[in-house]
Amino acid sequence: MATVAESLIKKIEGREARVGVVGLGYVGLPLAVEFARAGFSVLGFEVSSEKVEALVQGRSYVRDVPDEQVAAAVEAGRLTATLDYDRLSEVDAICICVPTPLGKTGDPDVSFIMSATESIRRTIRQGQIIVLESTTYPGTTRELLLPALSDAGRLTVGVDFFLAFSPERVDPSNPVWKINNTPKVVGGITPACTQVTEALYSTIIGRVIVVSSTESAELTKLLENTFRSVNIALANEMQVVCDKLGVDVWEVIGAAETKPFGFMKFTPGPGLGGHCIPVDPHYLSWKMRTLDYKTRLVELASEINAEMPRYVSAKTADLLNEQGKPVKGSTVLVVGVAYKRDTDDTRESPALDVIQLLAEKGAEVRYHDPLVPALRHEGKDLESLPLDDRLVAESDVVVIVTDHSGIDYDLIRRSGRPVLDTRNVLGRAVREATTPVTAGD
Repeated sequence: MATVAESLIKKIEGREARVGVVGLGYVGLPLAVEFARAGFSVLGFEVSSEKVEALVQGRSYVRDVPDEQVAAAVEAGRLTATLDYDRLSEVDAICICVPTPLGKTGDPDVSFIMSATESIRRTIRQGQIIVLESTTYPGTTRELLLPALSDAGRLTVGVDFFLAFSPERVDPSNPVWKINNTPKVVGGITPACTQVTEALYSTIIGRVIVVSSTESAELTKLLENTFRSVNIALANEMQVVCDKLGVDVWEVIGAAETKPFGFMKFTPGPGLGGHCIPVDPHYLSWKMRTLDYKTRLVELASEINAEMPRYVSAKTADLLNEQGKPVKGSTVLVVGVAYKRDTDDTRESPALDVIQLLAEKGAEVRYHDPLVPALRHEGKDLESLPLDDRLVAESDVVVIVTDHSGIDYDLIRRSGRPVLDTRNVLGRAVREATTPVTAGD
């Protein structure tokens, strides 16, 4: 007689298993669509009625997921969504893709994970696999999810149900690396849990990387983003160093990246944004503090990156001073308020801090972002203004915070207005226009 694991793997391989995705945001919706495209019946779970309504009507609210993909999956009867979490009993595989923010004190907020876990605990049955994808600290899956789910229905992990961690690796607006071609790390509570999880993700992803435990999988995600945080901090500090030495940091980075070994290019900017890089290292630091260890390099990197909006604000004030103008009463145009190029996501965006710091000093701050038509921050409502000659001419200084493609940077350059280019977008354009094309380019 086949074991529960063997039966579940057979259902997965035959596309007979039904997949549930808890949380249909920028991670969950692409995942749900990918499973549907692979031939699975997918049921999404949300707390937002607006998202459920949009999905059942075949509309996408995530920029990286085209409407036609959602519509095709819905019309084929392979994708739907619900607000009813009692229907979790209907699915065989459950992927948890909920937010994991930081609390006001910088501690991990796992309330969304625990809320999802409680819903699963109420409905869990034999023959289900539960995979946590939300970024969290090492030990979460084993210490929080496992006890809650094991107590429900007297089920045994690795025998009756299966539990694993597989970190999301979504990079919004990346035109090359999507879910199906980005290697997927999986680690289960037991070998059987890992085996079932590998079988599940192998149906939609070309390469699945198996690690020995849920803790290893959890820590893999934190290492990936802490690596970026630390190296971005180095680039940001080099920006300050070059500024004080009167050297062009972009020229230095461009020269350094010609070394064919031992160097990886990272660039400075106005600060970190998004859910991952500004947040994830804090999960690692918090966990290690509970073990009486201080992650000094990680915390220093976070401190340097967090100071960059203040550095940008100070540099803006310097540009105004060069014109004999104080910050108070001056008009500042911020170009780009999303946290990264070609996304509409403003979570943790350094632009918000730059706007707030300049406003606190008395500046009239306006912004232009073609992907963020309206913005509410610190109780104030702002609207994106059309980028034209008049808007730029009325500005005492222009601060480029996010380098969206499609923005008329030539208009900004031609205006002759002082520009603080935190992304070197104007420098890149000049270099690309003046670099001769050689054979093979």
